[in-house]
Amino acid sequence: MTWVLPVLKRVGALLIVFVGVTFLIYALVFALPGDPIKALGGDRPLPDSVVAVLRAKYHLDQPLIVQYLEWVGGLFRGDLGLDFHGRPVADQLAARWPVTFTLALTAWVIELVLGLGLGLIAAIRRGTAVDQGILTVTILIGAIPVFVVGSTAQLVFGVRLGWFPVAGTTQGWPTAYILPALVIAIFGLGAVARLMRNASVDALGSDFVRLVRAKGVGEGRVIGVHVVRNSLIPAATYLATDLGYLLGGAVIIEGIFNMPGIGNLLFNAIRAHEGPTVVGVSSLLILVFLILSLLVDLLHVALDPRLRRV
Repeated sequence: MTWVLPVLKRVGALLIVFVGVTFLIYALVFALPGDPIKALGGDRPLPDSVVAVLRAKYHLDQPLIVQYLEWVGGLFRGDLGLDFHGRPVADQLAARWPVTFTLALTAWVIELVLGLGLGLIAAIRRGTAVDQGILTVTILIGAIPVFVVGSTAQLVFGVRLGWFPVAGTTQGWPTAYILPALVIAIFGLGAVARLMRNASVDALGSDFVRLVRAKGVGEGRVIGVHVVRNSLIPAATYLATDLGYLLGGAVIIEGIFNMPGIGNLLFNAIRAHEGPTVVGVSSLLILVFLILSLLVDLLHVALDPRLRRV
């Protein structure tokens, strides 16, 4: 039962981070200038009595800490509250979550396949032009802002070449998802490739690989079984947590490609000053990322007995 204490420590740390980050987001969102309740009336100001009722309904007439505690209480009951038009935030998330999850998972698979493949090729061709080319390209692409890559890819491959849909998801998976998923994937692909390359280089120079080769094992089996299996741990750790980053990164890409996912919902909510929606979406993304990070930590604890004493 030596694993119980490390698990409890990590769960406690997750809760502290979640509370701290969500409170910060809540405070910043509702500290934005302007009154979202009065803005509901548009060009025709709402009566003061209506404004007072709506502010009481959304707890905006109470201190910030009370508002946050009310929101957290609803969260633990599975209630993310209502937006300023009376629509449940949870229902909006449920309707849009499949698009974002499909996009992020498609990008994750592309990152997995291409990242591990390029990293292994670079390790096998270590010191050659292929190795240097893969390293250079992955660094250069990762240095370009995501909105620049997304807009350029949309213009070139969607508008001019017509290979992919320009926007929307009407053509379904995979047609409508491949191009935006590629744009998201290339930013993590470089890290996966470099991690895989470095681990594979170490494995190729290790004693056990030299022993296997001395026994006459074919090079294909040496690479495919012994090198790859012993080089996956660093890249696999990165990939496990990167799914959370991909879900967050979909926000910008969904805006560029006009995909009806959580990112598009968040983008529109920010423009409309829909504080409850912004807080709900942001908190969900944070929670997913923290849970994935916790699972990676627990996996490390299970695989490495030394960490059970930390």
